[in-house]
Amino acid sequence: MLLLLLISSAFLLPWAGAGRIIGGQVVKHHSRPYMAYLHIQFGNQSGIHTSRCGGFLIGPDAVLSAAHCVDKEGTVNITVILGAHNISVRERSQQRIPVARWDIHPDYSPVGYINDIVLLKLKTKARINEYVKSIFIPRSYEYVRAGTKCMVAGWGWMSWAGHSSDVMMEVEQEVQEEKPCEHLFHNYRCQSMMCVGDEKSRKAPYNGDSGGPLVCNQKAHGIVSYGLEKNLFPKVFTRISYFEPWIRRQLMRFALQELPGSPSSD
Repeated sequence: MLLLLLISSAFLLPWAGAGRIIGGQVVKHHSRPYMAYLHIQFGNQSGIHTSRCGGFLIGPDAVLSAAHCVDKEGTVNITVILGAHNISVRERSQQRIPVARWDIHPDYSPVGYINDIVLLKLKTKARINEYVKSIFIPRSYEYVRAGTKCMVAGWGWMSWAGHSSDVMMEVEQEVQEEKPCEHLFHNYRCQSMMCVGDEKSRKAPYNGDSGGPLVCNQKAHGIVSYGLEKNLFPKVFTRISYFEPWIRRQLMRFALQELPGSPSSD
């Protein structure tokens, strides 16, 4: 469930194209109703391309994901699939909704995946039901301690060979101290990033899992961001609590744009 994107200087691999959860297990059907599958189509001089990412619903028309998933050259079109277990078939539970717009964090940098977060506004509101529900995000003062066990789900690669999963997989991950990531990643920032993954477990998100949530204590505390291509441990996640004020401001903007007479309400 990780995304493939190689940074030549540090061999970083952001999970934004297709991915699997290595060492994971199949999720119980529709037990993660907040999960979103992002189908991304972009066109440039070399033609039309597609990629896939994870995401998660935080409101009826709002999905969080990783900025590097949508940071593409040329024309970009995104469709969000909610309520999915097997994304290779049209399940009756699925809702396929185009994305009307998206706001990448203004200080996002693809070098080191700094501020790797994007908020997507759906063209129509999702129908909230047993298959589709939003998940809470933490407040700015909420942190998870090292040693906390969390879950990551997605449709990313299930091995280094590049075989992605059609059904949602999940894996347990442990929040780590900052030192391993500070040692491995030159641009690691403890305020806005989380160091996650147990060296002994041999389990991790991978290509195609980018943008998916790290769920700890029933809240989405992190977003799958990047890691080393051949190392399962550790991985870097975007720390959602750090961006909570920005997220709230963007959600308010979305709401104001829906008011009659607003520039985007027509």
